[in-house]
Amino acid sequence: MLTKRIIPCLDVKDGKVTKGIRFQGNVDVGDPVELAKFYYEEGADEIVFYDITASNEKRDIFIDVVQRVAENIFIPFTVGGGIRTLDDMRKVLLAGAEKVSIDSGAVRNSELISQGARAFGAQCILLSMQVLKVPTSKQIKSGYEVYIDGGRKPTGIDALEWAIAGVDRGAGEICVNSIDGDGTKDGFELDLTRMIAESVTVPVIASGGGGSPEHVVDVFKKTPAEAAILASVLHNREYSVRDIKSKMKSANIATR
Repeated sequence: MLTKRIIPCLDVKDGKVTKGIRFQGNVDVGDPVELAKFYYEEGADEIVFYDITASNEKRDIFIDVVQRVAENIFIPFTVGGGIRTLDDMRKVLLAGAEKVSIDSGAVRNSELISQGARAFGAQCILLSMQVLKVPTSKQIKSGYEVYIDGGRKPTGIDALEWAIAGVDRGAGEICVNSIDGDGTKDGFELDLTRMIAESVTVPVIASGGGGSPEHVVDVFKKTPAEAAILASVLHNREYSVRDIKSKMKSANIATR
């Protein structure tokens, strides 16, 4: 039986981990390297880092942070934000990351997905999606639209169609972040997560809204998601990774 993964998410801005609600009102919560070490020692399965303003500010990603993290933790970690070219991917992977997360760059240039998969293997390519619930239309049949540039800009792209297309182009994993749920701690967007996870052939990570061990149990019991991203609830020390995994074990959900 495949174990379900718990993945702390570290949004980094100006060299500090930060967290807001629906991408607004961000406050600093700590040093990215120290927090990565803390979650590694807590038993996190993986860690994901997002340079949350790199795409919007059209600048390169924080390679120095990636290198320092690689020296201090010994679990897989993913890095995203500002990755626009194959060379950007190469720099991140050579600095020590196991995967790259592409989001806005992939929307603007979908060939980036297939180029990365061919060069580094599909297992290195995580397609991250910032998704907002919207009224259904001819263009957005699923009722969920992809946004880019840190959730600031609508694209007119249907989230379900984009997830399927991303996998067809070579993405080895999909991260579905609900903008509606982001930072609210009100629970994962189960309908969105289930819809995408049931429609693609690669692992899907649920993100946005996780606020308790019960929310994690829900997303694993009620959707085929293989991993859950948590941020605020961990950063604020409301629950620990150990608390989450203990609840999962009590609910007979396989975990490390």
